[in-house]
Amino acid sequence: MVAGHAYSKYLKFGKEKLPMNKANTLIAALAYCITSLFCNANQGWYYLEDSNWLYSLDQDAWLSIQIVDGQLIATNSQNNTDTVLISSSGQTTNQPVDDPNLQDEVPSTTEVSYAIVDTGQTAYYDDNAELPEPADGTAFYGQDAHYLGNQPQYTDNGDGTVTDLVTGLMWQQDPGAKMTYQQAVDGAESFALAGYDDWRLPTVKELYSLIMFYGIDFGTGNDTIEDVAPFMNTNYFNFSYGDESAGERLIDSQWATSTLDVGDSTFGGGNLMFGVNFADGRIKGYPTTNKTYFVIYVRGNEAYGQNAYVDNGDGTITDQATGLMWMQADSAGGMNWEAALSYAEGFELAGYSDWRLPNAKELQSIVDYTRAPGATGSAAIDPIFLTSTIINEGGEVDYPYFWSSTTHNSTRSAQGACYIPFGRGLGYFNGIWQDVHGAGCQRSDPKVGDPDDYPTGFGPQGDAVRIFNHVRLVRYI
Repeated sequence: MVAGHAYSKYLKFGKEKLPMNKANTLIAALAYCITSLFCNANQGWYYLEDSNWLYSLDQDAWLSIQIVDGQLIATNSQNNTDTVLISSSGQTTNQPVDDPNLQDEVPSTTEVSYAIVDTGQTAYYDDNAELPEPADGTAFYGQDAHYLGNQPQYTDNGDGTVTDLVTGLMWQQDPGAKMTYQQAVDGAESFALAGYDDWRLPTVKELYSLIMFYGIDFGTGNDTIEDVAPFMNTNYFNFSYGDESAGERLIDSQWATSTLDVGDSTFGGGNLMFGVNFADGRIKGYPTTNKTYFVIYVRGNEAYGQNAYVDNGDGTITDQATGLMWMQADSAGGMNWEAALSYAEGFELAGYSDWRLPNAKELQSIVDYTRAPGATGSAAIDPIFLTSTIINEGGEVDYPYFWSSTTHNSTRSAQGACYIPFGRGLGYFNGIWQDVHGAGCQRSDPKVGDPDDYPTGFGPQGDAVRIFNHVRLVRYI
C-alpha cells in the first residue's frame, strides 16, 4: 500500500464543500473546529503564517487557528475555543478532545494502491474563458477546481530520480534524447539509475498520473513556447518541446508507455502505442515504428493502475483501489459540458447526493486497456459497468465519449473540455472515418456548439467532434 487514502465524505462550509483526503487531514481538523463553532459559516479560511490561520466570517467575526504543543486550537472573535489533538506525525487524530462522535468526520486512513493524483486545475471556466468561482446552484458549478483531490507531492531525491509521494512511484527525472519505441522497450531491461535496476517502461495509467492540467496547449499557428505551458511539473521533471531544428513541431513531446492499443486500428500502420503528450495535454495512439519518443522509466508500486471493483448491488460500483464510487450505468444520452455539470450536481443514487462529474484523471482510471470494440466487441471498461451503445460517424455500432470536469486550456480559448472515448477514438483521415487514437485515448471537445459544424472532424487527424457526450458520475467514499 502507498500514501493515498480512501475518501470518506465532504465537510460543508455552508454551501462550500471540502473533500476529505490525505493532503487535507490537517485542514479537516481545522474545518471541524470551524464548523463546530460556526455551523452556518460560508466564507473562506486564509493562511497567515507558519502555524496561524484565520477564518473570516465577515468584517467583525473571525476564527484564529494555532498549533500549540501538539494541539490545534481554534478561537473565535467571541472567545469561544475548541481543540483537536495532532499526532506526532503531524496528522490529526481520529477523535477530538471533547467529541466522541467525530469518527465519521475525519478522513479514512485506509490506504489505497491506486491513488489518483489531482489534475492541478485551480481556475474556473465557462464555455470559453476563465471566470470567477461559480457558486453552488449556478451555471458551471461542480467543475474540476471545485473538488480537491490528492494534491501532487514529489520529492527530488538528488540522484536523478523523483518520488511521487501520492502514488508511491519513483521516476527517472530526465528522459534525455528521444528514442524509438523498440529502444524504449529493450532499454528497460538493462536500465540502472541511483542504485536500482528494477526499472520498467510505464503503463499509460502510470505515466498519466504525472499530467497536470494547468498546462496551456498551442491554439494558433503562431504560438511560441513563451505562449504555452507544459502539462507536467517542470520543477521536478525535465521537459522539452519538439525540436524545430530537427524538423519536428513544437507540439512533438510525446512520451512512450508500455500500453498497446488492442483494437483493430490501422491508422499509421496499426499496432499503436498509447502515449502521453505533455505538450498538448492528451493521450493518443502513436505508431510503434518510424517515430521517436521521450522515455522515462518507473519503479515501485506494481499495483498502480489495477482496479479492485465491488458491485454494491444498488447501481453503484466501488473501486477499492482508488477509493472512488462510480455509477454502474451511464447517463444513457449525450449532453454538452454545462449540462453535464448540472446533471451531476443534481443527481441522487443509492442514497447519495454528492455525485459529481469526474476529473480527467479519475475518468481515465476506469479505462480497461485490454478491451476495445475492435478486439473484444465491447467498451474499454470492465463489464461490471453498463455502457450505452451508439452509432458512430462511420455508421458502426460503437461506445460513447465521456465528459470529464476538466477544462483543456489553449492559447486560443478555454472552449474545450477533456473527454475519454470508451469506444473508438474516431477521426476522419484519408477520406474515411477510422479509429485514429484508440479506445481510452484522451482528447478534448468544444463545450458547446453544433457537431454538424464539423462534418470531417477537427485537427490533424480529423477528431470526431460530438459535443453531446455521455456522463458517468463519481463520488468519494
